[in-house]
Amino acid sequence: MTFLFKFLPRVSFYNLPHGVIEDDIWPHTWVKSFPIAAGTRQSPVNISVKKSVYDENLESNPIQIVYLPETNMAVVNSGHSIMANATEQSVISGGPLSGTYRLQQFHLHWGATDDIGSEHTIHGRCYSAELHLVHFNSDKYKTFADAMDKPDGLAVLGVMVKIDKEHAGFKSITDVASKVSHKGQSTKLSKRFDPGCLLPVDTLSYWTYPGSLTTPPLYESVTWIIFSKPISISKEQIKALRSLKDEEHDGKRIVNNYRPPLPLGDRKIRCSYAGES
Repeated sequence: MTFLFKFLPRVSFYNLPHGVIEDDIWPHTWVKSFPIAAGTRQSPVNISVKKSVYDENLESNPIQIVYLPETNMAVVNSGHSIMANATEQSVISGGPLSGTYRLQQFHLHWGATDDIGSEHTIHGRCYSAELHLVHFNSDKYKTFADAMDKPDGLAVLGVMVKIDKEHAGFKSITDVASKVSHKGQSTKLSKRFDPGCLLPVDTLSYWTYPGSLTTPPLYESVTWIIFSKPISISKEQIKALRSLKDEEHDGKRIVNNYRPPLPLGDRKIRCSYAGES
């Protein structure tokens, strides 16, 4: 599959280090400003189902997800995605994690067409979108900013998204897309929102590996947990995401906001289940 770097957005999901200027920072040129882009723990990667290693400890110590409903959850157009900020004490633990990680925010990556969009690929397959629920190690670090550059600082739940039927829970997000159509615009959800509604039914089957942020500053601080089962959203819902605009870059639509897979290197991808899933 050919990936077109030039369509990827230039801005980061995270605050760039002081003194760094965001100027035509595309994935294939990120290494110029961020040498870590050539590191050995970069994300995303292709997940080979056959080559992943079953780890019985992951199965015997299931990941625990305790998400609390959010009231007046803030949703913002960050210029490269739609992002929702968490304020409740929603946490995950268990599985590959040592300690408790608190939910900070979630956002998505998507393509201009239905055959591209996800950052991770599964046995070479690219999904239409990928949802990231970003957490920080709240046992060791006081804030997300403190944790984001530490090797054990972050944990991200990755959910593959395919186009099929409407997702009732995600509708709360896409329904407000028109209110955040331009970069910097924000709104609040009028109803209580449970982030857990975005997870697949099966959260016991997943792959995990040590990786990085997928946008600058690309810190190698993420324990990735990629669920094997996708969720579905409708064509109208993906259309709402593709309607978002980034005013800083000529008001272009936000599409293809994903980083292509990178070499796995010597890392191992562990899975929580034995056999096919």
